[in-house]
Amino acid sequence: MKTGCILLRAAVALLPLGANAARFDFFLLNDRELEVREGEQRVFVYNFGVQLPPNVPPQYACGAFVHPLYGPDGEVLTDAFPADHYHHRGIFWAWPHVRSGDQDADLWQLKGVRQEFERWLCQENRRGCGLLGVQNAWRLGGRKVAEEQVWFRIWPATRDGRAIDVELILKAVDAPLTLRGAEGKSYGGLSVRFAPRAGAPAITVPGGRSTNDLLVTRLAWADYSARFGAQWSPSGITVMVAPQHPDYPPEWMTRHYGALCVGWPGVQARTIPAGESVRLRYRLWVHRGAPEAGELQGHYKRFAEDRSNLAPLAVEVWGQPRQ
Repeated sequence: MKTGCILLRAAVALLPLGANAARFDFFLLNDRELEVREGEQRVFVYNFGVQLPPNVPPQYACGAFVHPLYGPDGEVLTDAFPADHYHHRGIFWAWPHVRSGDQDADLWQLKGVRQEFERWLCQENRRGCGLLGVQNAWRLGGRKVAEEQVWFRIWPATRDGRAIDVELILKAVDAPLTLRGAEGKSYGGLSVRFAPRAGAPAITVPGGRSTNDLLVTRLAWADYSARFGAQWSPSGITVMVAPQHPDYPPEWMTRHYGALCVGWPGVQARTIPAGESVRLRYRLWVHRGAPEAGELQGHYKRFAEDRSNLAPLAVEVWGQPRQ
């Protein structure tokens, strides 16, 4: 009975507010930033151009990340270029070990390789959701070694929060591309750096509240909740991994100072053959409160059973993936 109530609550939480269909707009703020809004509500900013805030060392200049991501009440949930880790940048996807041919680089700390914007793939409203697609190039020593498609499906806000699906498609271009996470920690892949908070945060995983930081731990999802900005009540983000993800469930690293990091392929390297690609699908549940594990598992079950995860998000636009 308790499980049924939790699943019902999760389903109700995903019902859109109001009777009118959601409308998403895409605003070019400048030559580096695109903001997504649902009506008057700001959702997130995608930084497609190179950013370098004042007082940040120039080697950390970069683009291809989401910041700020806004919570249900307009609070900022993410941080970028914090003084303790200049290379952390909102919601980003990067690996500390990148190898193409005989060249090695570090996309995590931006040593020798960069993600560069190439073109927009989509800025549309589809089936009641906003759909944003972008194509980037990975350049190592001036050579394009990988092509990256990043897709966001933004669901309408509900009374408790909002779901945002994130899909990464990485294609090795002219040589095999080898990725590996950090030794003994596993970070390398989709990562979230959280904004400064008031009070202690709560990290929740399928087994319940986690009082310790986790390293090289296989999880289907993890949640970080805290009081952000001037909010008196907590909010947070659950990062969910689709069951179709390679090596599911992947390794993770969690940090109470403010980080959730999916580690794929983790501490063991994975090579993408030249001309081939890998698809990584996630969901961000941006929510009010600090939900318990049972409630979050209900949200995850709904995501895991969504059959649309079986096809790339590009299919909604083109009918089939494009190279």
